[in-house]
Amino acid sequence: MAVPKKKTSKTKRDQRKAVWKRKAALEAQKALSLGKSILTGRSNFVYPSDEEEDEEEG
Repeated sequence: MAVPKKKTSKTKRDQRKAVWKRKAALEAQKALSLGKSILTGRSNFVYPSDEEEDEEEG
């Protein structure tokens, strides 16, 4: 017979949510920083086009 699982504590739930939000905030900060550097022209970031990818594979 199925037995109900124990309830997750509020502390554990809030801790998981905080970790998730911290990761999301860090990724958002990286994306914003990259966008700003591209706009100012100071970045070395090069996004590969579809043509370059085809040449590398074949």
